[in-house]
Amino acid sequence: MATFGNLSDRLAETFKNLRTKGKLSAADVDGTVREIRRALLDADVALEVVKDFTGKVRERALGDEVSKALNPAQQVVQIVNDELITILGGQQRRLEFAKKPPTIIMLAGLQGAGKTTLAGKLAKWLAKDGHTPLLVAADLQRPNAVTQLEVVAKQAGVAVYAPEPGNGVGDPVKVARDGVKYALQKVHDVVIVDTAGRLGVDAELMKQAANIRKAIDPDEVLFVIDAMIGQDAVATAKAFQDGVDFTGVVLTKLDGDARGGAALSVASLTGRPIMFASTGEGLDDFEPFHPDRMAGRILDLGDILTLIEQAQGAFDEDEARKVAEKFATDTFTLDDFLGQMQQLRNMGSIKKMMSMLPGAGAMKAQLENFDEREIVRTEAIIQSMTKLERTTPKLLNGSRRLRIARGSGSSVTEVNQLVQRFEQAAKMMKTVARGGMPNIPGMGPIPGAGYGGKPKQVAKKKGSKSGNPAKRAAENAAIASGVKSTGESVKADAVGSGFGLGSGAQPGKGKAGGPTEEEMAALQKMLGR
Repeated sequence: MATFGNLSDRLAETFKNLRTKGKLSAADVDGTVREIRRALLDADVALEVVKDFTGKVRERALGDEVSKALNPAQQVVQIVNDELITILGGQQRRLEFAKKPPTIIMLAGLQGAGKTTLAGKLAKWLAKDGHTPLLVAADLQRPNAVTQLEVVAKQAGVAVYAPEPGNGVGDPVKVARDGVKYALQKVHDVVIVDTAGRLGVDAELMKQAANIRKAIDPDEVLFVIDAMIGQDAVATAKAFQDGVDFTGVVLTKLDGDARGGAALSVASLTGRPIMFASTGEGLDDFEPFHPDRMAGRILDLGDILTLIEQAQGAFDEDEARKVAEKFATDTFTLDDFLGQMQQLRNMGSIKKMMSMLPGAGAMKAQLENFDEREIVRTEAIIQSMTKLERTTPKLLNGSRRLRIARGSGSSVTEVNQLVQRFEQAAKMMKTVARGGMPNIPGMGPIPGAGYGGKPKQVAKKKGSKSGNPAKRAAENAAIASGVKSTGESVKADAVGSGFGLGSGAQPGKGKAGGPTEEEMAALQKMLGR
């Protein structure tokens, strides 16, 4: 989460110094709390929230739960995590739908906070869940706001009600009221009303927003706030709370590089929960806000649950089962590889997904240097191949690879690297599909891990291991003729000569274990006689 990147780095550095201590003194706790206070203030968290937060952390850190803990540093991290969850709102708050449709959702906030785009994101998210949302263009003040909402609605694949052209023309209260009636007629179960904003809080803005709320009696009023707004976030939130009395908060532009800590103060100071977060410019860059998951991201503890939910939304379960079967039967092709990459790209930004992993802060430089377009280039290389080449990569000789490189605008080296990565990935996944543990390059074999299926029985090379040349020749000759090895004969006969040949048997008489005339001739030849 770029917005809280600096705060995450500062907190991680603070906790890193704690981990070297087996026991924490009062001075250690005070030093840690002081660093946390500085980090929060630098991130624009409101002073009132910082005082309350650090006071609770210090009180708990000096208590028995840390002094008696086996790992005091981890216990302090847990305390900070708990208190962060508290100031972010505690439990997740979901949308409350009306018992009798339509559910009316009103959006309020300053101009530039991203209300219009957010209306499309929310509508698309609701449509995925089986709802039939209607967007109502009640922002008739900002130039081209109505046109923008119509474009966003088309991109989201939802209906829009826009009877007025906007640009200062029309009555927003009447449009909002008529929009609800239109939703009833067209059987839309959710109405999202986009209202006007201002560059700053003023009486006219609050009066219009209050009149719209009174006219439509919304089930939810969402206050949309820019996470990059700074310390003014708290004052703006309180003004809207007094003027409109919103029921929830939506944070936008969380992918920005501002400090963004003021957004952490809104839930704590207004008593209203953060319900959604906008994490990018795309209509799919939108997610329900989970205080515990956001706290985990800030403290670099990861957000595996959100990552899993995104994967479940992007990947087809039946398709995944078919691919697993192909891995197990060694029929995985470059076409399947291409399909998997396209599904991965549907999940969104690779950088964003990687940042949800625990300890991603330590990979910050690598994540920054990662080029998202690498997947597009890989797709281009595979799509430049013929159907036969995708199913049978062994056909890719030098001339074919040169043609593919030219067709995809890449080099032969890049084509070679792709084929090599595909073969390694297929080999690793085949091992996993058979219940084994892959041998990850650079890590060596994992102790105690199986490598898929039963190990192949390596046939021992038949032949004598004797150090005596004459004995070895005789035993090898016996093996070649299909007779028991002389070693076994010795055990059976219990006696033998110094060369290991069986006693009591005369050459050529055919007794088991006894050498034949041919064997003796071979022995004589070897001895040079």
